[in-house]
Amino acid sequence: MNNSEEKYTDVVVIGAGLTGLTTAHYLKKFKKDFMVIEKENKVGGAISSIKKNGFLYEEGPNTGVIGNTTVVELFEDLSNKCELELAGDNVKKRFILKNGKWEHLPLGFIDAISTPLFTLNDKFRVLGEPFRSRGKNPHENLADFVKRRLGKSFFEYAIDPFIIGVYAGDPNYLIPKYALPKLYNLEQKYGSLIGGTFRKGFIKKSEMEKKVNRKVFSFKNGLGSLTDALMHSAGPEKFILGAQNITVNPSEDLYIVQFKNNTGKDCTIKTKKIITTIGAYALETTLPFIDQSSMKKLNSLLYTKVVELAIGFNKWEGRALDGFGGLIPSKEKRDLLGVLYMTSLFENRSPIAGALLSVFMGGVRRQDLIGLSDTEITNKVEKECLELLNLKSFNPDLFEIIRHNKAIPQYGVESGERFETVALLEKKYLGLQIGGNLRDGIGMADRIKQGKELAENVLTL
Repeated sequence: MNNSEEKYTDVVVIGAGLTGLTTAHYLKKFKKDFMVIEKENKVGGAISSIKKNGFLYEEGPNTGVIGNTTVVELFEDLSNKCELELAGDNVKKRFILKNGKWEHLPLGFIDAISTPLFTLNDKFRVLGEPFRSRGKNPHENLADFVKRRLGKSFFEYAIDPFIIGVYAGDPNYLIPKYALPKLYNLEQKYGSLIGGTFRKGFIKKSEMEKKVNRKVFSFKNGLGSLTDALMHSAGPEKFILGAQNITVNPSEDLYIVQFKNNTGKDCTIKTKKIITTIGAYALETTLPFIDQSSMKKLNSLLYTKVVELAIGFNKWEGRALDGFGGLIPSKEKRDLLGVLYMTSLFENRSPIAGALLSVFMGGVRRQDLIGLSDTEITNKVEKECLELLNLKSFNPDLFEIIRHNKAIPQYGVESGERFETVALLEKKYLGLQIGGNLRDGIGMADRIKQGKELAENVLTL
């Protein structure tokens, strides 16, 4: 594209993270004319797989879950472009730290009775869960929701660490209606979490729904294989990378997209349809035509800060890494959020006798940790690993610190207003779709599902 050239395409997708890439895959499948514009010089957003010193580690998400039919469909589409890798049965072994000791998260009724994670009173309390009345406050926070239905110890040593693992968030801030809608709807539809889960098991499933096995996945050569495969499926020629100062403005029945390309030249693309898949914090400069009142409701979304560490050992001499990993409840007051045993989950992540760990710090409860120096972070991680992983010394052969200043959006009480604002703006500006993780969930399965829906909507706009 030269400096004076203007181009036209039917659809412009802004952002080439997992959502934007999935959208592009389906636009290609639907035979639409489109372009994807991305500010970075690579696709994938937070997803990035790195090979170094005999280790294969992730700089963003480490795993996903086959959680809906779109994930199944997409992976079948890409089966000749990247090789899916599913975690083995040991993924079911998950640990929770209590009083400085790792305890198994119960896998069934017998485990739940014998576990030291929950109090005897709450174990009996669970038996009465199906008989408790529905909550009446749609904005009840997750902490209150769980304590009301299951008891305090279930909240402290099951749900709190679960939320730390998924959101790196605060259950006192997150609202189930928005952050965990499936959980919220179990109570609202069936009156019970236990009863609802049981009754849903009898709902007849389609053949595609039967393939939604909720297994933990990655890909051979890491999750970057997925995002690379999506780009090649959509067509590399459809992507403009390294675009800066991207702005969109309506003009009559079109949208004018302007940006500087990676050589610094001014570029313009005219289009009838715009899809944004970028973070809420980037919308104000990208969509300057949106009124300030509406924009405030979009970009007020809280993103938590997370420090991720890839730690590898050529020879592992610590505790047995024979499960998914361990999560650390807030009540334990440690500097770590949790540890994933990547070597246990997937093949070829470390030398044969070695180990690869993904360690997390920060989150909503410790936003300050991201501001520490590398040395300060290293010292804290060394202390925790020596205490929690039965290591006699801490001399890793791989030690990478990855800081995520805007890691995971937190779906709090303001989310309903944000969702409504998106719907109103899309109705007001024909051809505009505002996607991304500011709505519809934060997991990889959520992003894939939304990506297809954004592409499908193009067919009817």
